[in-house]
Amino acid sequence: MKTRTTFDQALDELKHDILRMGFYVEEAISRAVDSLAKQDESMAQSVLEGDILIDNQQQEIEDKCMKLIATQQPLAKDLRRIAAGLMIITDLERMGDLACDIAKITKRLVGQSLIKPLIDIPRMAQLAQKMVKEALDAYVREDVQLATTMAADDDLVDSLHNQVFRELLVYMMENPKIINQATALLFASRHLERIADHATNIGERIVYLVTGERKELND
Repeated sequence: MKTRTTFDQALDELKHDILRMGFYVEEAISRAVDSLAKQDESMAQSVLEGDILIDNQQQEIEDKCMKLIATQQPLAKDLRRIAAGLMIITDLERMGDLACDIAKITKRLVGQSLIKPLIDIPRMAQLAQKMVKEALDAYVREDVQLATTMAADDDLVDSLHNQVFRELLVYMMENPKIINQATALLFASRHLERIADHATNIGERIVYLVTGERKELND
């Protein structure tokens, strides 16, 4: 009984660690897009520097997961909990990298006047952050329904990305001088679309955790 209690405590600690990592990723997404909209180079730099913490958290959580597998030899759902945790931190780490990619775009565009105020890209960021938060809530609660409804927001992010693409394409056709900046903004939009895809991946990990089935939530 004591061994089981200790194992349950370790699983709870694993959840808390993943939530903490997710919080830093959400912050990185928010600050990266804010830095782009405000042309704030110092904020962009803070995103890049903060990525070290996210990477370290991933490594620490991965080590804990491997130790639990080696020492507890979990079966069935317990094993899926740990496996899902390993997959989730991989998605979170990749989101952090994508936030850094947006911050790098900010640094490249510093000093340039934006061709237009950013509207859809911040909206994409808000949706992506919401997806990440709900995905992590679903993970903690092992809530398949929340994971599924969260993943549906990926369609909204895709729609906004397509809108940004069409709008920027028109700008480039009308004024070839702004092609470099428009392309950079298009990449920022693409990075946010990919962040939403990774949030959807987390939703799929939760379905696997709870049911043991591998299911695509947004094909």
